[in-house]
Amino acid sequence: MPTKGEKAAFTQRLQITLNQFAALHPNLKAIKGGTDLARQFNLKHTGNSGVTPQATHKWLTGQVIPTTDKINTLAEWLGVTAHWLHYGPPPARPIIKRHQAEKIKYPPSPQALKLIEEIEALPAHQRYLIEELVRQFLGNLPE
Repeated sequence: MPTKGEKAAFTQRLQITLNQFAALHPNLKAIKGGTDLARQFNLKHTGNSGVTPQATHKWLTGQVIPTTDKINTLAEWLGVTAHWLHYGPPPARPIIKRHQAEKIKYPPSPQALKLIEEIEALPAHQRYLIEELVRQFLGNLPE
């Protein structure tokens, strides 16, 4: 059973995602509450049952976390990963493996430092996506 903190964290990620979705799609009607969210969600969800405005209100107020099938629908619709939406980013890990860090011979360039600042300014779920992309590239490097 999710804790209050987990429910609150889910609600925060859902709110962030809904706000960013609205910013990316200004021609669509903004989702302002449980009724709007339920209506839009039910248009996207292909499961056996939709949701009520009361249920989505509980999502938006940190009272419950939706079931996995509903999280999958939300994630696909809003353009985030279901894992991130449900659980948040994984625990921080160093991006560069220790033996790779020893191979670095020069300090980062001003362009690299600027890029780091820009990445750090991104919302948490976008930073997570970039980190995962970098990990994929590093994982495919020859040892």
